Formats: sequence, structure tokens, C-alpha cells
Amino acid sequence: MSRKAMTVLAFGLWWVNPIMAQESIPAQDMVIKAIPLKGVSKVRIRHRMDMDGMVMNENKDRLPFGCKEISEDVQFTVHAGRKYARKFNGKMFAYDQQEWNVKPCSRITIKFVNDDHIRHQFMIHGLLPYLYPPTGMFNIEVSGPGSKTASLIVSDQPKTHLVHCELAQHTEYGMKAQLKVAGGYGDLSSVPGITAAKTPDYYEVDWTANRLTILVGAGLLGVLVIFALQKWK
Repeated sequence: MSRKAMTVLAFGLWWVNPIMAQESIPAQDMVIKAIPLKGVSKVRIRHRMDMDGMVMNENKDRLPFGCKEISEDVQFTVHAGRKYARKFNGKMFAYDQQEWNVKPCSRITIKFVNDDHIRHQFMIHGLLPYLYPPTGMFNIEVSGPGSKTASLIVSDQPKTHLVHCELAQHTEYGMKAQLKVAGGYGDLSSVPGITAAKTPDYYEVDWTANRLTILVGAGLLGVLVIFALQKWK
């Protein structure tokens, strides 16, 4: 079995066992030792889980190979919820910001605040797999109203990272953003308020005679109601 397959298998076993056992996972770091990559002594997948949510692959001190030291410590708070999507037509969920810019080798501490009564995630893709195994992903998830805080360290190379909520259709409904390191390498597509949708939403209306009649009738009724209210005063 290849090293990659063994890493994926180990991650799968970790994910399935708590579900099969139907037990809650204590609020502590859960560490899985994976097969070391070439030139890397240890690779660990870190999870911190409780009933309020999860943090995956937090990294406060392990430097990427190209970084000699932390260039700066950056802290920001990210809010997620329905109310932040109101400024985007046709969207249901959104973050309160859609872009963040940091220097190479920055350590970023994120406080992720969920303002809804459903789960939301702040997931970053495209990070270094040997620091964020197995696929280069960092994630904060909050199950309902509340917050969690976690840190990560970015590489020394310019890059634009996808940030989104991976829950079903939350990305499509507007919960998408980007994290730029050293200015990034351009903008991602379909980021609300930043770039145009790759496939714009289009809602075609079949204007039948009945629908036109209802529309005109509703308009006339509205005018009559306003007129009646003014007379009532």
C-alpha cells in the first residue's frame, strides 16, 4: 500500500470510529500519526472537537520550509451568517468579509463567529500538505451561535487560497472568500462582491396571461390599499 493510501486510510478510520461508537468526542486534541513525507520527520493531523464544533489542522509553531521565522502575527475575526448575504443578490449565506491579505510566513489567528442557528465552516484550501495533512486544508467549524479560535502559518510563496463553507450548497449560496498571501496570484472566480459568477444565476419567468393578470391585479390592489389608508387618516 502506498504512503498516500495509508494516510487516507488512517484519516478514514479516525472519522468512522467515533460515529460507529456513537460517542461524543472530548474537547481535546486528537492526533493521528501519519506516514512521514520525504524530508519531514513527523506528520500529524490535529483535530479539536466538542459539541460546539471542530478545529482541524491548527498550527501555531511549525514553520514551512521556506520560512526562517514568523514574519508577523495577524489576528482577525470572521462572522458568518444569513444577514451578511443581504448585500448580494440571490445569496443566502456569506461571511462579513470576502478577502484577507497577509504577508508571507505570517501566523494568522482566526476567531470564527457563527451568527446562525445552523453549522458553518471557515475552511482554507491550498496550504502545504506536510503541515496541513493530508490535502493542505485547515478548518474551523461552529455548530450554532458561538465561536472558535485557531491559528495557522502560511508559506513564503504568493498564493490565493480558497476560503469557503463546505457544507452542502453553502458555497453556492454565497459563503465563499479568498485569503491572499503576498498579494496572491489573482482573484478566484465567483467570490461575492469581488468577482463575477462563473455561472450567473438566471431565473426565467414564463409570462402567461394568467400571471400578467395576477401581477396587474396585485399592483392595483396595492394602490387601492394605499389610497384607503390615506383617506382613513
